[in-house]
Amino acid sequence: MQIFNKNILLIIALIFVSCKNNSNVDVVSVSGRQILVNKTPYYIKGICYHPVPKGSKKRNFKNLTEDLALMVEAGINTIRVYAPIDDKAVLDEIHQAGLKIIIGFGYNQEGNYDILSGSFINYVNKYKNHKAILLWELGNEYNYHPKWFDGDLKNWYNAMNNAAELIHKNDSNHPVTTAHGELPDTLALSLSPNIDVWGMNVYRWDNPSEIFSQWAAVSIKPMYLSEAGGDSYMTISKNGYEKGLNEKAQADANTNILDTVFKNQIICSGVAIFSFTDGWWKAGSPSQQDIGGWAPNSSGIPYDGAPNEEYWGIVDIDRNKKKTFDIIKIKYNQLKN
Repeated sequence: MQIFNKNILLIIALIFVSCKNNSNVDVVSVSGRQILVNKTPYYIKGICYHPVPKGSKKRNFKNLTEDLALMVEAGINTIRVYAPIDDKAVLDEIHQAGLKIIIGFGYNQEGNYDILSGSFINYVNKYKNHKAILLWELGNEYNYHPKWFDGDLKNWYNAMNNAAELIHKNDSNHPVTTAHGELPDTLALSLSPNIDVWGMNVYRWDNPSEIFSQWAAVSIKPMYLSEAGGDSYMTISKNGYEKGLNEKAQADANTNILDTVFKNQIICSGVAIFSFTDGWWKAGSPSQQDIGGWAPNSSGIPYDGAPNEEYWGIVDIDRNKKKTFDIIKIKYNQLKN
C-alpha cells in the first residue's frame, strides 16, 4: 500500500512539473488572418538579420548585444533569420531583449538541420519550447529556382508541405510559414495546405498595396511581407535621387512601404524589413563594400531597379545608423502591438 501511494504521489508530481513547464511555453497560433501569441494578436514589426563581419562570409553573433539594443530602440519585435541558430545563449538573449524570432530552414544544407535530410525536425524538437520562437519558416524564394528541384517546382512544394506536416506532428505551439517570392500561384497554394502563414518577399517599388487585395482574393490565411524595402545606393540618377550613396532614397522608400503595410492590417500581419546591417560578403571582396550583386525578380527595387546587395542595412556594417533607421524607429514605435 505504501509503494502504491508513493507511485501516485510521483505521478502527481510529474504532472505538476509538466504543467509548470508548459506554462512557460508561448503558444503561437492562427485565427483567421491573425497570428496570435497566447491568444493575443501579434503584429510583426520585423527585420531580416544575417550579421556577417567584415572580411568574412559566415554569420557571426559577436555584435548581438549591440544589435539587439538598436533593434529595441527601433521598435523591432521580430527577427527573421535564414538559417537555424543552434545556440541557446543567443536565443536566450533575444528573448530577454523582448524579441521573437522566425527560424528559417534551407532545403539542402548538407544535412545541417535541412529539409532534404529531414534533420530540421531535430532542431524543432530541440528548441520548440524556447520562448523566443515565433514561427518555423521553410525555404526562401525557392519558387525562383526550379533547377534546384529537377526543374519541377512541384517537387519543392511537396517537400515543403511534408515538412510542415511533420512540424505540426512534433510541435503544436508554433505555426509554419515560408518566404515565397511574390504572390504564390495556384500550384503553390494547392500543394501546400500545411503552410499556416504565407510570407512573401515583395519588391514592387515603394508601393506593395496591390499584393494585399491579391492575397485576399486567393486565401483566407494570414500573410506578412517576409522581405520588403530599399537599398541605400542609386546605380543611376532617377526620380530626383542622385546616383551614388543615397540614404534619402532608402529612407523615402521604406517610409512609403511601411505606411502601405500598416494601412492593410486587416490582411497583412506585418513586415520584415530587409535588412538590419549591410552585407559586405554579397558582391566582390568581403573586406570592402562593393557595388553590384544580383537578386531574382529585382526590377522592382526602388528607385533604380538595381539591387545593390551590399547596401541594404538600416545600419552600416559598423552599426552607424542610416536615415532609414530613424524612419523605422518612428513607424514601428507608433504602432502598438
